[in-house]
Amino acid sequence: MTKNSERPPSSTTERAPDEVRAFADWFETQPDARNRFRWVLRDSLDQVLDGGRTGRWHYLHLSKNEKSHLGSMIEANLTKSFSIEDGEILDWRVAGRELDCKFSKEVGGWEIPMEMYTCLDHGRQSGQDDHPALLVWMNDDENQWAAGLLRITDDRLRWRSDRETGAPVRGYNRDYKRRLGKEAIAEVHWLWGGMQTDLPENILLHLAPADRSVILSEASGQKRMNALFRTVRGRIVNRATVLTVGQQDDSPKRARDSRKHLCGEGVIVLGHQDSDPVVAAILELDIPSKGTWISARLTEVGRHDLRPRVLIDGRYWAVAEESDPPVEVPLVPTALARQDHLDGWQ
Repeated sequence: MTKNSERPPSSTTERAPDEVRAFADWFETQPDARNRFRWVLRDSLDQVLDGGRTGRWHYLHLSKNEKSHLGSMIEANLTKSFSIEDGEILDWRVAGRELDCKFSKEVGGWEIPMEMYTCLDHGRQSGQDDHPALLVWMNDDENQWAAGLLRITDDRLRWRSDRETGAPVRGYNRDYKRRLGKEAIAEVHWLWGGMQTDLPENILLHLAPADRSVILSEASGQKRMNALFRTVRGRIVNRATVLTVGQQDDSPKRARDSRKHLCGEGVIVLGHQDSDPVVAAILELDIPSKGTWISARLTEVGRHDLRPRVLIDGRYWAVAEESDPPVEVPLVPTALARQDHLDGWQ
């Protein structure tokens, strides 16, 4: 998703400079802020991809206009998630001060308009102050993301040499916007310690091409859904992936219906309701939250098997190893039987 070799630092403990400290403190003290932020990025890209209607699963599938719209989507979703007030001059008012939100798929690629900073050569066309910006970046190919803060100034933006005189001139694009200079990137204060490596996974993007082809080449939505949960086991599958694969309004229902289609192959599909999260926890799988699912292939084991095991329909089941042959498994009941083999089971 990014061509730029620049990356935020992988870890930093530097205190925010005075000019952006109030913003850093505000974001980092919001409840569950880092987790909410990364999910806003995931959801925003998924919304622009609109896989449920278009079948798209990669940033490169977007048109130029759609790519430019991603930044607006991220800003809008951050505004909603963090209940941020609208600014009078800039996008937001945070901690009592104006703040702008900028997104780029390249570190240093944020495009800064003239009203963000003061410029003696442009008078009233320039801003009345040097304003701060929240600089957002993500790389869906590598599950990376970052958010940083910087006060925008004329000297922190790109300059170039005049072709005729060689004199330094401001490096505007056609819209009279400028990007950060290389030295200024090192001055960004990165929230949460720098580059983050847990952007919620784009399952379809990261599948082996052969596996992705097997899933998406099926003729019907139900067959594609069955292939998804047969192929992608032990990993959380989010709603956007289900919608993209299903290509139908009732795709979540197709996900639930996969349970009865796959039980003959030994595969269970767990969601967020009834006893499903408990079964996931007992089997030491990731626990699905609302709008997510996880599948696993099971095998029957003895009561004293050392693997995590769950009692269903009077028999014990554990996550199968590759060498275990496929066996039919019962559907997970709405209410789970008493797990007598587990310490502290209620």
